Amino acid sequence: MQPQDKIYIAGHRGLAGSALMRQLRAAGYSNLVHRTHAELDLTDQMAVRRFFSQERPAHVFLAAAKVGGIHANSTKPADFISDNLAIEHNVIDAAWRHDVQRLLFLGSSCIYPRDCPQPIKESYLLTGPLEPTNRPYAIAKIAGIELCWALNRQHRTRFIAAMPTNLYGPGDNYDLDNSHVLPALIRKVHEAKLRGNRQLEVWGTGAPRREFLYSDDMADACVFLMQLPDSIFDSLINPAPADWSQPPLINIGCGEDLTVRELAESIIDVAGFIGKLIFDASKPDGTPRKLLDVSRMTELGWRPKTGLRKGIELAYRDYSGTGDEQ
Repeated sequence: MQPQDKIYIAGHRGLAGSALMRQLRAAGYSNLVHRTHAELDLTDQMAVRRFFSQERPAHVFLAAAKVGGIHANSTKPADFISDNLAIEHNVIDAAWRHDVQRLLFLGSSCIYPRDCPQPIKESYLLTGPLEPTNRPYAIAKIAGIELCWALNRQHRTRFIAAMPTNLYGPGDNYDLDNSHVLPALIRKVHEAKLRGNRQLEVWGTGAPRREFLYSDDMADACVFLMQLPDSIFDSLINPAPADWSQPPLINIGCGEDLTVRELAESIIDVAGFIGKLIFDASKPDGTPRKLLDVSRMTELGWRPKTGLRKGIELAYRDYSGTGDEQ
């Protein structure tokens, strides 16, 4: 990936896509192509093909997706599987048809089995049942990996799937019905502080363990991957050249996790909220633990730069500093 190459960022307004835009610009890439949903509906196959035919991007970052937390996944499962399947198929298929040199597909750590060994290696894909609360979304993401894998095998494309752990950062979604645990807690804590509440209710038992990665670190890792020399990049998309037995999949994370209770306590400390945490055990916990094995990224020489405490401070400032309490 060269500085003058035309690069398409699908989903450039989202948490991941906006971080990719910032990182690419900071790295000296100026020939960036993007479209809003109003300008290009990625679930419309013909519109996507016309876009690729007109723009002819050399590289693609596929960060567009319908995303949400436990509540959103539980109440709109059909939307999550159908919209994401359409987006992934249309963009990845068009990238192959229009000779894109490299594509990076952003997945999610929920693709892995609910109860697989920890930390989670890439090889654990499809080795057990998925977490029921987000299975439709996870299956759609697995289908995207399979499509990249199949095109690489059949048409010798260079498409890689990067699986980031739980992301947070500037431009996150703070809607309590659709957001993930960290931004949801930031909003709950901030609003409780403004109201002068003396207690804060959190879904679940607080026992599940989660790993978090600041969105700009995720973007840094993705650009790092797309800048790798051909020989190294090709070894990632096809680790076993003789039989194509392994998916073109690589985990991105920090390699450390904490409980939801510990996360809530950290956010409370950052926000300066004085009150008691109340956990509602009648609400679902989701997967007990999700810690990614990030040894492959570490061996390549990449590590995140933003610690969780600093990241929470930046995210809280992003939310509370807007003046919009939503």
